[in-house]
Amino acid sequence: MAGSAVTAGGATTAVPGQQEVQGAARQAGSRGGAGSQGSTQGRQRPSRQASSGHSKSGHPNSRQASPEPGSAAEADSPHRSGHADHRRDERAATHRPRAQAGRAGGPLYAALDLGTNNCRLLIARPEERGFRVVDAFSRIVRLGEGVGAHLRLSEAAMDRAVDALAQCHRKLADRGVVRARLIATEACRAAENGDQFIDRVKDETGLALEVVNRETEARLAVAGCASLVDHDADGVILFDIGGGSSEIVWLDLRNRCGARGYALTRFIRSWISLPVGVVNLAERHGGVHVTPEIFEAMVEDAANHLSEFSLANNLTEAIATGRVHMLGTSGTVTTLAGVHLGLKRYDRRRVDGTWLEDGDVSLMIDQLRDMPYEARVENPCIGADRADLVLAGCAILEAIRRRWSCSRLRVADRGLREGILTELMAADGVWSHRRSGQRHHRSRQRSGS
Repeated sequence: MAGSAVTAGGATTAVPGQQEVQGAARQAGSRGGAGSQGSTQGRQRPSRQASSGHSKSGHPNSRQASPEPGSAAEADSPHRSGHADHRRDERAATHRPRAQAGRAGGPLYAALDLGTNNCRLLIARPEERGFRVVDAFSRIVRLGEGVGAHLRLSEAAMDRAVDALAQCHRKLADRGVVRARLIATEACRAAENGDQFIDRVKDETGLALEVVNRETEARLAVAGCASLVDHDADGVILFDIGGGSSEIVWLDLRNRCGARGYALTRFIRSWISLPVGVVNLAERHGGVHVTPEIFEAMVEDAANHLSEFSLANNLTEAIATGRVHMLGTSGTVTTLAGVHLGLKRYDRRRVDGTWLEDGDVSLMIDQLRDMPYEARVENPCIGADRADLVLAGCAILEAIRRRWSCSRLRVADRGLREGILTELMAADGVWSHRRSGQRHHRSRQRSGS
């Protein structure tokens, strides 16, 4: 039957059986932020080169990181942004009657991220300090498989993605989601048939995907991870190693004046986006049997892209103070953390927020590099789905570390989806409304009324 619509960040997404919600989401990109590039949303045909930007402003352990209201979100339902744990994502929350869950305890918001390697969905409800995840989905689809060589999405890859997106559509409908943003990233940006795929998704699933530019992707990563920034840090090098691109952001916090959480997105000093990720790097060099020579070739490949760009002239000076740390959001760093912790089964509650010393990172990279493919498959924190990609991710991380050396790295098992949810809720004023109500209540109590 014909479906009505939920607001989807400037687009409308069909959700059968839901009442139409009026108005489009305010685009967070218009608020200023990462880089000097235009923050255009929707289709963009980028160059094949890395892109960068500079703003003029200059200015796990557990997800219970106590962010400021409206800051990067808290999520209580366990969900693995990665590989073999997608089955746990699909059953993460208790089932509720169709189309009633979103009305039982307030409006539900959704964020979908269709990347080069994964299709991920989060559905959440705002709370006083962040939000609570009520449902999640994650599946490896490898949409960008072969795009680096052929510049086209293959039929098999598109079929896998459409199947996963159809399941996401059913979750949106079943949960009664009223506000959503559904994004696609590098694979759809780079592929010559990306537009046709977006049209096919709309025709077959009812979902209207928004292909975001690299600047938006960088900003959303910051919004999703900001609550993990050390409160005493003067700066953070945040990186998101994806399947087809890698975003690196410098947060210059030397004049943050106590700002925390989502407010830290105002302090994006500069950013770069490299057209290299775990999928296309592994396709170029091979990811199954990786010798030390092949690994070094992958590091050099990533470093060549990185050498053309600078986050900012005085970043090295800031790092020298010792008050700058790295913050990584990707399957690569969560895998390293899981291996470092010796987990027998991946546990995001232990991984998210974990601190790794520089020497620990080197040790884990060496350990994975020396691990045969079969051992990587058997490792519970890697698995068959990521065994041929994890060393490409380690090579990109190693290139970043050789360029900018920090003594500590914090691991984030969160990212774009959490950033989307945070921006949607902040745009709707859900936390400011709650704070206003609390102030009014306290005022009435003091006046004796």
